[in-house]
Amino acid sequence: MFAVLTRPVQRNALAYSVRYMAQKPPPASSLKKEAENPSTSPTPPPEAETAQGPLLDTPTPSSVPSLDFSPPEPAEEPQRTGAKSSKGSLSSGERKRRAMGRVSLALLALAFGVNTVYMGREWEEDELRMKKMTLEEAPSTRWGRTKDRFTDLFDYFNKPAWPELLPPPYPPPHQKPFTLLISIDDLLVTSTWDRQHGWRTAKRPGVDYFLAYISQFYEVVVFTTQNYYTAGPILDKLDRYNFYVNHRLFREATRSINGAIVKDLSYLNRDLSKVISLDTNPEHVSTHPENAIVIPKWKGDPKDTGLVAMIPFLESIAIYKPPDVRPILEAYAGKNIPIEYAKKEAEAKAKHVEEWQKKKGVSGGSFGALFGLQSQVSLQKDNTPPTYLEVKRFEAQTQYREEQKYIQDHREELERLLKQEQDAVAGEVPGNLWEAFDALKGKPKDPAQLEASKAQEGDSESSSNAASSSTS
Repeated sequence: MFAVLTRPVQRNALAYSVRYMAQKPPPASSLKKEAENPSTSPTPPPEAETAQGPLLDTPTPSSVPSLDFSPPEPAEEPQRTGAKSSKGSLSSGERKRRAMGRVSLALLALAFGVNTVYMGREWEEDELRMKKMTLEEAPSTRWGRTKDRFTDLFDYFNKPAWPELLPPPYPPPHQKPFTLLISIDDLLVTSTWDRQHGWRTAKRPGVDYFLAYISQFYEVVVFTTQNYYTAGPILDKLDRYNFYVNHRLFREATRSINGAIVKDLSYLNRDLSKVISLDTNPEHVSTHPENAIVIPKWKGDPKDTGLVAMIPFLESIAIYKPPDVRPILEAYAGKNIPIEYAKKEAEAKAKHVEEWQKKKGVSGGSFGALFGLQSQVSLQKDNTPPTYLEVKRFEAQTQYREEQKYIQDHREELERLLKQEQDAVAGEVPGNLWEAFDALKGKPKDPAQLEASKAQEGDSESSSNAASSSTS
């Protein structure tokens, strides 16, 4: 029983003796005294007690051994050299640069203020002409004028490249009274893809007839959102001899409004009461929807007739010459124009026949035959005289057939003239860097170089012809 009770006490004494020995060694005097009196033993450290007894395994902070035997090195105190600090002092060059910077900022602020005051000046005639506004429509207050001019200043890159996209119209009778703007994408052509050929440009059915026929009535302007290098070759194929399209407008002639590409007709340099825009995208004509006819996109259907079906409506406007086309286009907005116009024309034809029958009953119908007019106007199967629209349509179709016959009979001559024009344009293109520098300086080409280039082109053409003949 006694041995059992004393066993924990011995274990505790052993643990404390080990921890005590792990501490720093005692001084030499205490070791000497212990050597002289071996019977004395060191007094163990007091035990921490709780309500349940001593905590045997919890060491006190003083009993934690220290393993840092190297003393810290003393920090060196900074020594003063007696030199004066450069903090807060500037060199003469730096002071001059700062002074010049302040002067430049002051001059910039002064110039900005003067320019702001100058932008509030009264409107000038040339400025209003470029803005396509009248004095009554322009802002009348100084703040309004300043704001409008600041907006134009920062809106420079969102406007067309030129303030007037088309040259001034020809004097009458050379200028046609109406202008027709035609898009390219999904209206005249579209892009198709198949596994055999990849991407190709498909021509819409009837596009050749549409351009050739409608150009008799309108000043035809192709207005596309494509760039010149993609749309130019397409137009060269559609109008090979430049007979039908009077002007071409590309991407640089459009505007950017809120990130959208828009064809702003106010820059067209034409009377908008005589302008019709034919497009497939309503967003492109958002600035002037009253001048636009939006038709469905062509998806590549080879049996499509949507483009040719627009001809009767367009030719009737050009024949009857209304003072303003916008009310007519607004009346057909949102409708199928070919079908609706066909109904109107059929009603007008029925009314014409009815009136003619009434007049025939009175006059007997022999007055025209008496003066030889019967053969000129008798175009109907029932011997009914045609309407004014039908007479003009017959004349336009006759002229179209004559033009096509002329092109067919003189195709070789037209090809020769086209080749000369292409060679003249190619001759103006510099062949190397030095010729490009000479062209920038305005220096003409050397005649010897021109003859050499022509001879080289002739040799290459003859060699290609020989190669083609040998292969055939």
